[in-house]
Amino acid sequence: MRISFVGGGTDFPDFYRRYPGQVISTAIDKFVHIAINRTPLVDKISARYNTTETVDCLDDLKHTRIKAALADAGIATGLEIASFATLPVNTGLGSSSSFSVALIRALTAYQGKKIDKTSLAEAASRLEIDLVGEPIGKQDQYAAAFGGFNRFRFETDGTVQARPVLLDFKSRSAFEDRVMLFFTGITRNASSVLAEQKANIEKKFETLQSMADAVPEFASRLTAADYPGMGRMLHEGWIQKKSLSSNGSNSAIDAIYEAGLGAGAWGGKLLGAGGGGCVLFLAPPEHKADIRSAVSSAAAAQSLTGFREIPIQFIQSGAELLHNSDFNGRGVAFA
Repeated sequence: MRISFVGGGTDFPDFYRRYPGQVISTAIDKFVHIAINRTPLVDKISARYNTTETVDCLDDLKHTRIKAALADAGIATGLEIASFATLPVNTGLGSSSSFSVALIRALTAYQGKKIDKTSLAEAASRLEIDLVGEPIGKQDQYAAAFGGFNRFRFETDGTVQARPVLLDFKSRSAFEDRVMLFFTGITRNASSVLAEQKANIEKKFETLQSMADAVPEFASRLTAADYPGMGRMLHEGWIQKKSLSSNGSNSAIDAIYEAGLGAGAWGGKLLGAGGGGCVLFLAPPEHKADIRSAVSSAAAAQSLTGFREIPIQFIQSGAELLHNSDFNGRGVAFA
């Protein structure tokens, strides 16, 4: 999964076809795993996620991403797929696209094929945007496929440039030590929020341009270890992001965010499309205890029983094949 800092929302084709979009993000140590197993003696398709489906015909499968991916790959029977995730869906950490990237990576291995990171990200984007019809952009698929800390630039011709942000261990650790992540306990379907953001692109075009243009400055401040400046940029970006749709935030999220700022955070944002999920703060280490107490109290006042802090680390790895038991070119794959 991933954390994006600035530029989110500029990865929609309706925007970047006219003006290059940019996002800066990092992969984190939270994962989606996909397991695929061939069942040559059972002519069915089984899918196990938060429920279990076993169908005789692929058309009867309800899981849209698995159904579309299998149909596109020409696989109609004799297969079971299971998914496991570190965190629940709808947390704003890109889990849905991480699922799609892992699914494509595993299916590719299952078919005995290889795929590079760019092709993997594009295949997952095609699955979600073209085949399933989700109103989303491409940043999460690229973050999951590439891993690491990156600037992604979405060119007007549809290509994507991935530029690693090079941080030594000391700089990365210092940044990690100033990041705080809290799950609000509020889950939401990102599609409804993103659909409105997409519809508002023309009206909010200049705001989106400003959000895209902020990425190089954020990267420069990161290299210079200007954490207060980065915090201010996160705050400014969050104010801009809230203006893109009517349901990007709510009173409970605003109360948590304001509590964090009041307790000493330099800035922060709600991750993902909006409406729920995780709140990110950038804060001085000496104020983290105060922030933790303040936001927990604010969440309790809002009756958010699922509110909790999520410890994270930045990681370099992207989608990987962890195990492959080869049965004549087919078998079990984990990604």
